[in-house]
Amino acid sequence: MNSISDEKPDSPSDADNVSEWKDFGKFLLKLAAFMFILRSFIISPFNIPSESMQPRLLIGDYLLVTKWNYGYTKYSFPFSLPRVPGRIFASEPERGDVVVFKAPPTARDDYIKRVIGLPGDQIEMRSGVLIINGEPVKKKRLEDLVIPVTQNMIDAVAEKKRLNSLSAEHVCAEPRFEEEARDGGSQCRYPRYLETLPNGRSYEILDIMNNHPGDNTGAFLVAEGEIFLMGDNRDRSSDSRFPAEDGGAIGIVPQENLVGRAWVTVFSTDGSANWLLPWTWFSAARGSRIGDGF
Repeated sequence: MNSISDEKPDSPSDADNVSEWKDFGKFLLKLAAFMFILRSFIISPFNIPSESMQPRLLIGDYLLVTKWNYGYTKYSFPFSLPRVPGRIFASEPERGDVVVFKAPPTARDDYIKRVIGLPGDQIEMRSGVLIINGEPVKKKRLEDLVIPVTQNMIDAVAEKKRLNSLSAEHVCAEPRFEEEARDGGSQCRYPRYLETLPNGRSYEILDIMNNHPGDNTGAFLVAEGEIFLMGDNRDRSSDSRFPAEDGGAIGIVPQENLVGRAWVTVFSTDGSANWLLPWTWFSAARGSRIGDGF
């Protein structure tokens, strides 16, 4: 007759516990290495905090930025940690590319703008018309852009007022652009145009104010290794038309500051979600904007 042993099964030893923790630590190191490589060399997320790239990008859009397009510099890496001299595998952007870069003069913050001028180009604005190498860029009037006033637009204006004491700042730039929406809320209505660059690239812009300081400028000559960048929302963008200042305009940007090229919108929210109310996560999402490429 077989006997049944009353011995207790072996309990995990201290050595087994140590081995499990080592395996878990190795997994975390591999995961960290993978994420570092992914964000440094392949792709990185970016969110839109301002209205400077309307109508293409709205506050609350989240996009992916590809990192390989223009080569790699120290700014390609998280926190700009490695000291990579110059650009490796350098490639020049094209006019019309939407790029993410480290903003002069501090190269601390990530900005997003559109490439307008390349080395050797002469850029000028006359009465709100972009001039490249002496030739006016084609500008065609389109239907007005209508944007619902969202919570993240309200929050962005409040933050500007807090940081810059801009008491006159309005959620629609100026009160005359705000109107009542059919649902009883508010919406912004802006003049919209289609701009076509000399290389055939077209995109929509907003030109909403008369006699804006950026509507008439001197001529800028783009030097070797630099690019001239502008926001699509011409009158609400601090860009290469103005001297670089911390937290403001950017001046003409060194190509070394390029981080990557905008690829696709992967998520968008109107800012109304409450993290304690899960159903608002879905009601705040703007699904129609997901998947828009550049």
